[in-house]
Amino acid sequence: MVGLVSAVAYGAVLALRPREGLIAPEPVEAGAHFSAEELARARAFRRPQLLLGLAATGAELGLLAALAARPPAALRATRPAVAGAALSAAATVVPLPLQAVSRRRAIRVGLVTQSWGGWAGDLVKAGAIGCGLAALAAELADRLRRRLPRTWWLPGAGAVVGAMGAMVFAGPVVLDPLFNRFEPLEDGPLRRDVLELAQRAGVRVREVYVVDASRRTTAANAYVTGLGATKRVVLFDTLIQSFTEDETRLVVAHELAHVRYRDVQRALAFTALVAPFGALAVAALAPGDPGAAGLPGLALATTAVSAPAGVIANALSRRVEARADAFSLRLTDAPDAFVSFERRIAVRNIADPDPPRLLTALFGTHPSTMQRIGIAMAYAGERR
Repeated sequence: MVGLVSAVAYGAVLALRPREGLIAPEPVEAGAHFSAEELARARAFRRPQLLLGLAATGAELGLLAALAARPPAALRATRPAVAGAALSAAATVVPLPLQAVSRRRAIRVGLVTQSWGGWAGDLVKAGAIGCGLAALAAELADRLRRRLPRTWWLPGAGAVVGAMGAMVFAGPVVLDPLFNRFEPLEDGPLRRDVLELAQRAGVRVREVYVVDASRRTTAANAYVTGLGATKRVVLFDTLIQSFTEDETRLVVAHELAHVRYRDVQRALAFTALVAPFGALAVAALAPGDPGAAGLPGLALATTAVSAPAGVIANALSRRVEARADAFSLRLTDAPDAFVSFERRIAVRNIADPDPPRLLTALFGTHPSTMQRIGIAMAYAGERR
């Protein structure tokens, strides 16, 4: 069944992947843009971070496996909603030591600026939200399994897609402000640049926001979020403060590409195509009786099904991001600024510019830094 879901996910990637507007990257050596010291520093930081992240995930899965194998009596005697909330809380607590080690390493290299108290406060807020959502999901799953023992997975898949759509729509105005402050980009040269780029891109921008990312990190980034009336472009304050006007314009142009090509909707379409088969696979892997005792097995089966589908979905994400890079280059016609931005942000974020291909294939949601620089070099060659 996991193989079936993987095949469907692969087919969804083939159906939804961009076919036009891409630029094939030129091969570029990392040593041509980064010093040996910069490359060594990035690898020495990122690879242990990856191992710590995998170990934290393994700890969560180990907890679920243990509870699925021998559900405690307290779990059998409680309501599914209570059990779901308790499982969510336990899954938050178990990997905390590993996450704390990872965070301490990030503090040492200067990536993290938030205090431990602030981090703890965010964990409590995120944990409370997670417990609430887990309680609702557990109760819904239990009721569906009792009323529709053979076909519960079908309305369950619809609920997953609906919940994701609701989260994408409501997240920017309901959840995100709980963790950060968002301010409209103030009137000035950058805002005028954004509006001018949006007009040239054929994109209607409802609002561009600046998020106070600097209260947590020195890293720089930008993203598109929301759906319909809540759709927005968000820029990190660290991006505006630390990068040139031309470099920031490129980032804005990249995010406008996601709006123009409806990439948020594309991600939702992928979920809608894969969810029914994924839910069917979960039902086959966790056929136990409904009730709170079956929740750990249900959660474990969900992870077993969603993990390979997520790896395959990353291939779609990388192609979408590559097209956005190409779009930003054509919109701004600034390949030199593109290369300088990729180099500077990799150094600032202590990112590995040229990770092993297997790591990119498994975990990469974007092309590697060297692939992105290669796209800019290819574009520059087209202009000549």
